[in-house]
Amino acid sequence: MKKTFLPHLLAVAGALTLALVQAPAMAFEHGHEEHFRLDSRHHLDHYYPAPGYFVHGLPAGAVSVGFRSDGYFFHGGVWYRPWGGGFRVVVPPFGIIVPVLPPAYVTLMVGGAPYYYANGVYYTMAPGGPGYAVVDAPPGVEGAAPVPMPAQPPAVPPVATRPEPVIYPRNGQSPAQLEADRQDCNRWATTQPSAMADASIFNRAVDACMDARGYTIR
Repeated sequence: MKKTFLPHLLAVAGALTLALVQAPAMAFEHGHEEHFRLDSRHHLDHYYPAPGYFVHGLPAGAVSVGFRSDGYFFHGGVWYRPWGGGFRVVVPPFGIIVPVLPPAYVTLMVGGAPYYYANGVYYTMAPGGPGYAVVDAPPGVEGAAPVPMPAQPPAVPPVATRPEPVIYPRNGQSPAQLEADRQDCNRWATTQPSAMADASIFNRAVDACMDARGYTIR
């Protein structure tokens, strides 16, 4: 009885962990889950902390972005500004340029031009240089259907022969950090030679990446 019940319990716990907190990596404050909201606009269906949410520290890898005389930080589609000894989630100003798009975004074609949407913010290619500029919602965007980006690799290649692994944080990582690390490792694994053609190579790359970040895979 115990042998059949335990794997089922672990699988359910792992699935709940990933389903309850689909959010960008950030300094997640335990007990503040209610400050996360689902962004379903344009079928993005991703969770983000609401503007005004306060964190004591920035997530690893946050990008510093200057705009006029102000300083901002960007990570995973979330914008931050220093506030009260920590950082507060804010709405970015129009015109600010970020070097990369967030991992989760929707591409929309409006008037023959591509726009990118994530967490209530629209982006376009920055004029005259690399990066993406924050812009106002373009006219007609509500009627635009999301389109796929052929250049993007799939988030998770087909791995039908491998059951969903259970991931154990060895260093007390939060569920939000676990999910962000898992997504980062999946994306990194797709860049490894032959990973997109061989599921076993992809799985080994993900496992090695997660192990290096302090997780045990079962």
